[in-house]
Amino acid sequence: MKKVFVVSLGCPKNLVDSEMMLGLLGQAGYESCEAAEEADLLLVNTCGFIQSAVEEGIQEILALAELKAEHPEKLLVVVGCMVQRYGEDLVAELPEVDLFIGTEGCQDLVARLQALGRKGYAKIQLAEPTFLLDSTWPRRLSAPAHRAYLKVTEGCSNRCAYCLIPSLRGPLRSRTLPDLVREVQLLDERGVREVTLVAQDLTAYGHDLGSQAPKLVALLRELLAATAIPWFRLLYLYPLRVSEELLAFMADNPRIVPYLDIPLQHVSDPILRAMNRPYGRRQIEILLARIRALLPEAAIRTTLMVGFPGERAEDVDLLVEFLTREQLDHVGIFSYSNEEGCAAYALAGQCGEEVKEARRARLMEVQEGISLRKNLEKIGRVEQVLVEGVSRETELLLEGRTRFQAPEIDGCVYINAGQASPGQIVQVRITEAHPYDLVGEILAPDEQ
Repeated sequence: MKKVFVVSLGCPKNLVDSEMMLGLLGQAGYESCEAAEEADLLLVNTCGFIQSAVEEGIQEILALAELKAEHPEKLLVVVGCMVQRYGEDLVAELPEVDLFIGTEGCQDLVARLQALGRKGYAKIQLAEPTFLLDSTWPRRLSAPAHRAYLKVTEGCSNRCAYCLIPSLRGPLRSRTLPDLVREVQLLDERGVREVTLVAQDLTAYGHDLGSQAPKLVALLRELLAATAIPWFRLLYLYPLRVSEELLAFMADNPRIVPYLDIPLQHVSDPILRAMNRPYGRRQIEILLARIRALLPEAAIRTTLMVGFPGERAEDVDLLVEFLTREQLDHVGIFSYSNEEGCAAYALAGQCGEEVKEARRARLMEVQEGISLRKNLEKIGRVEQVLVEGVSRETELLLEGRTRFQAPEIDGCVYINAGQASPGQIVQVRITEAHPYDLVGEILAPDEQ
């Protein structure tokens, strides 16, 4: 049996694509392996969103190219957003790669591999993105087996000035509700305990299917009714579309964990307008007040961007004041990356890298103090924790997550007392707090 080694870069949506390709390769007789040296096929699924992601992809490809130089019989294939973005330039720059596929065509990976070296074979496959995954495609889930991502839509029809996604992934394309229900039923049958719904804009689900098409709340209602999965998590909620209906539904259905990931990007009205984000500071404040009224225990996560063209010191002061007043649970802070092809690329008032980094560091310091204070408030509380397994830090501890911590994004809970298996949801008393992580002990049966 042939072996494949996969490097999946970027977001969870990319990971779902990698899992589909692994499923297709499995049907074609390939077995996944953990060491590139053992593999017959080296596959890199790239991100092309910002320059740092591109550089990471190039580094991974070059490292595998060195291995291929020692073992020319190995195939090196590069797919995904970076290929879609740079196209033929990559063919010239990376002659070691046997096959490039953009964001359209990964569903035909096996056929393209079989065509390598034949007459008419093209080294790069590029097309306008139209493919939409469905539940009939094979999928080999990544470890750990007790959690999985559900890609609800493909592409995006928002036009944020700093974002390349519509050009890389195409317009919004929503999967049908019955198909999504079927996929989650399959995940339930496989023992998955947490399903995280992902999309470029999850709250846009169904908006491309007509006014009468089911939207996000209808989807959630059907997923709950059709499965016994205990935790559903929602990522990437567009601020203007977080409705009272959605918040009330979450409050009434605790299997939808009280966690809201809402990328705000900024709070300065002029900067938001320049970003083509159609809301302002006042609407953000109304939204946060509504969340706290309808879902008071919810953890709120956001991302903020510093250094956008035209950003002034006063705009950064607004961000500091906003963080201090709103006391959000999780905040990711990123420096603006000026990407050719984005509407913001030619804007005046570009900020220098040192200025961006200083602004980012200032906000990170503010948020670190907020995160620590909020975690200290959890000491003594008993929380549900989904056990991931033995800790990545030491074999002496278990590791898990509360409902308020998303996988691979937020902190975790280190468990220093009690026993549990991966995938179990246990009651844990929090005994110690750090800015991003918690420490706790599993309650004995007589304490629960």
